[in-house]
Parts: sequence; C-alpha cells; structure tokens
Amino acid sequence: MSVSGLSQVTDGLFLSNAAAASRPTLLTSHHITCVINLSLERRTPVTSDMEYLHFPVADQPETALSDLFDTISHKIYELEASGGRTLIHCAAGISRAPTLALAYLMKHRGVTLLQAHAHLRSRRPIIRPNIGFWRQLVAYELDLFGKNTVRIIESPVGPIPDIYEAETKNMVPF
Repeated sequence: MSVSGLSQVTDGLFLSNAAAASRPTLLTSHHITCVINLSLERRTPVTSDMEYLHFPVADQPETALSDLFDTISHKIYELEASGGRTLIHCAAGISRAPTLALAYLMKHRGVTLLQAHAHLRSRRPIIRPNIGFWRQLVAYELDLFGKNTVRIIESPVGPIPDIYEAETKNMVPF
C-alpha cells in the first residue's frame, strides 16, 4: 500500500479510501479518469473532467453488493480497455471497494477468488470484506467457474472465509 492511501491493483484499477479519493492532485498524478464511490456519502467530484459514479451501499453483511458485481466490473473493464483508469473507493478502502475489485479480477482477469484475494492483499494488505460480502464472492466464483477456491467455515469467532483460519488459530483469548 502506498503512503498516499491509493493502491494500484492493475494498470487501470486503483483502490483507496474516501480521503485519498478526494485529493485532486493524487488522482491527476495517477491519470484517473473515473471515480467509483461505494460509500453512503456522495462526494463532490474533485475535477470536472473526470467521470464520477456513486453507488450508495452500506458496509453491512446483508447488503446485496453482488447486484453490482457485473455492472461495475464491466465499467472498469471498458475503461481499462480504452486506456482509462478507474479508482474505486469506499469510506476506508477495506470492505466494499475491495469486494468489487475482487469481483472484477475474477470476471475480467479470469483468476480464482483465492488468487484474486492474494493479489489484492499484496497491493492493499488492510482489505477485509465483511462476511456477507465474502459469501457473495464465494457464490460469484461458483457462478463464474463452477467451483470454489474459498469456503466459508465456522470458527471460534463465527463464520469466516477459510483463508482466515490460520489467523484465528493464532488469536489469544482474553
């Protein structure tokens, strides 16, 4: 993750929090052409020559974020194919925006959820989609590829993706 709060996922896709997405010099220096806001708060576009899309979604497990997977993935793909660059953000850049970035990587880069997560986490280590979003990603992977590389399992802290299992085994109870 860069010091600026902006993480480059692919040549044409960046991920950040709302604060970084509000910095015009940061966006122009990375040649961002479209900003996709996945937070409840609508922000004023920082430059007039940049496309700005707002999808007001809550960071709640019951939010049907999967309803946006294909639409947003297709938009990112089209922009990237035409030389554009997309910044996708939510409030903190931890749950909502990373979930959409993972969906994009599966749909248009043809990688499994496990591979997409490893790549995205290498670019932005703080990602942590909520359990409802994980369930939607697991279902999306099954729809796309007919198999799953990540499963939701029960743990001492409740349901988690199996890739977090090692983390929970190292937790110290107080």
